Amino acid sequence: MSNMIFTVNDFFISTDKNLLDVNCIYNYLTKESYWAKNISATVVEKSIACSVCFGVYRKEQTAIQVGFARVITDHATFGYLADVFILKAYRGIGLSKLLMQTIMENPGLQGFRRWLLATKDAHGLYEKFGFTLLENTGRLMGYKPFDEYAPLN
Repeated sequence: MSNMIFTVNDFFISTDKNLLDVNCIYNYLTKESYWAKNISATVVEKSIACSVCFGVYRKEQTAIQVGFARVITDHATFGYLADVFILKAYRGIGLSKLLMQTIMENPGLQGFRRWLLATKDAHGLYEKFGFTLLENTGRLMGYKPFDEYAPLN
């Protein structure tokens, strides 16, 4: 999949992994997210390497990362949206909607039979892009060896 760039006002979104600020992503996930507290830098790096990633950046002399999302996919039938965030200082100006629009319109992520995600508090955002609560959840199964990552020393 070639690197895609979408620009609006003072921000842009790119799938170029070379632009990602892994420290920014790691710090947000391990310290601020409710879903990945205490995740290790090694796990974050591995998750980035194995996913289609979208960085949200503020245009400056050098791009400053202000958001992130990744899609876990087989590139043919299925996508799982994960680790979606916009840094607190940049919320409320439409960047999460722009990020979701960019992901859902990405040419390499079209034609999937199913998309999944899990959220505790952003149902309204995802509903704007066609996500709904699952029906027939009796068909879905999961395996969860632990609830949280062990605290980092």
